[in-house]
Parts: sequence; C-alpha cells; structure tokens
Amino acid sequence: MRGAFVVLAAVVALVSGMLVQSCEAGGDARDRGHGRAGQTTAQVEQLRVEVVQTLSHDPKAYTQGLEMAQGVLYEGTGMAGRSTIRSGRPGAPATLRSELPAPLFGEGITVVGATVWQLTWRNGIAIEWDARTLAELRRVPYEGEGWGVCHQRHRRRLVTSDGSSLLVFRDPRTLRKQGEVAVTLRGQRVGRLNELECVGNSVYANVWPADRIVRIDANSGRVTADIAVPPLISPAERRPEDVLNGIAAIPGTDHFLLTGKSWPKMFRVAFVPAPQADRRR
Repeated sequence: MRGAFVVLAAVVALVSGMLVQSCEAGGDARDRGHGRAGQTTAQVEQLRVEVVQTLSHDPKAYTQGLEMAQGVLYEGTGMAGRSTIRSGRPGAPATLRSELPAPLFGEGITVVGATVWQLTWRNGIAIEWDARTLAELRRVPYEGEGWGVCHQRHRRRLVTSDGSSLLVFRDPRTLRKQGEVAVTLRGQRVGRLNELECVGNSVYANVWPADRIVRIDANSGRVTADIAVPPLISPAERRPEDVLNGIAAIPGTDHFLLTGKSWPKMFRVAFVPAPQADRRR
C-alpha cells in the first residue's frame, strides 16, 4: 500500500506541476501583451460625474495640475511664458503665486510633505517649491516628457505619466525611476494618460483630450472604473484645446474638484454609478 501511495503522490505532483507551468506560461503571454493576467474578465465600474457645487476658476489658468492638501488648493499651469504655480482656497483668487520663466512649460504638480513638485513638459527638469511660500527650492533633472504626477504617501513613491499608457513610479526625493506598470482596460492599453490624482491604492487619470477619467489599480495597472464626464461648460466658454485637465480629491470626503485648461469654472463633484443605459459594454 505504501508503494501505491508513493506512485499516486508522484502522479499528482507531476500533474500539478504541469498545470502550474501551463498557467504560468499563459499568464506570461498575457502579461507581455496587456499587463496582468485575468484583466479581460475583471469587472470595471461604470461611473458618471454628479456636480455638487460650481465654483469660480481663473480663465487665464491653463491648468496642468490640481491638488488639495491641508485645506489649500494647489494649481500648476502651463504654456511657455505663462506657466505658474499657485495656492489658495477653491473658488477664490490665488493668495500665492510663482511664475516659471520662459521657456519652461509647467505640467503636473503634487504635494510631498512641506514641498510641492512641479514637472515640466519637455524642458528636462522638475521644480521643487516650498509648499508654504511657493519659493523655489531646487531644480532636478527629469528624463522624458512630464505630464501628470501624484504622491502615494503610504507607498512612499511618486506616480508619473508621460502621455503614454505607462504609470512610472519614482523616488519622492530624487525622482529616480523605481518601476512602471502599463495601464489596461479589459486587456487593452489605455494611452494619453495626463493629470493624475492618488487616492489610496488607486490613481485617477484624465485621458487627454477626452472628457473621461479612469480609476487605476496602481499595483496591477488595471482600470477599475471608467468615468464619463458630461459637458461641464458650454462650447462658448471653451476653445477646442481647452480640455478637461485637473482632478483633486478633497480630503475627508468622497468628492473631487474638476476643472480644465482655461475654464472659467471649477466643479465639486461626486462619482456615482452610471445609468444602465449609459454603461459601456
């Protein structure tokens, strides 16, 4: 009987090993094409924007980054010769403001403790500002294009975008690259990721130039929610290039602030389930 058990155990071990190898091989193939295995069958929430409050916004602010911290709204704006970083209360004129000299083109921002990082688009540098005074502290070399950035405090890392389908993880002190993940929706890569907002393990990303936001699992890159944004301002209030770009979580709530490039308004919103008829298949 002992010999029979040994033979049976060997057969079970052999079959188990073959199954594991088969699963790993299939997973590797899917990972190379689309990111983590199993993403094509995972559920994706279909959400929409519900406006809770309409606020004023500087129509001259070509918004590239937006973030709330300690009750203060920080905003980074773009365009060479017009780029700024500013802070104040939502819906009110900025109380502090610093300008980036031409040819610097400001992009995404994020607060890290007592400082604020601001990326530049194609200038090859990132600027660190004092969060309290908005005085420039230093400039750090930055490889590639800068688009969006947010801070995952619990992971002690920055998450950045460059307009592709990749989220890149960086050291919050040096900005050195630590890793990356491809963002996918039902197995297909989602490109043109722009302004970012970190909330726990999730990253919310504007998808340029669409009125659309995706919520991403930062560990796997899988899109966990697809958020449709209705026309928030009229065609008369925006030029074609004045697209949605600016998302800031309001700490202590489940609300967000949304605005766009040169929009005259900002919106406090909630993300709620989309009606069944509006859900993408």
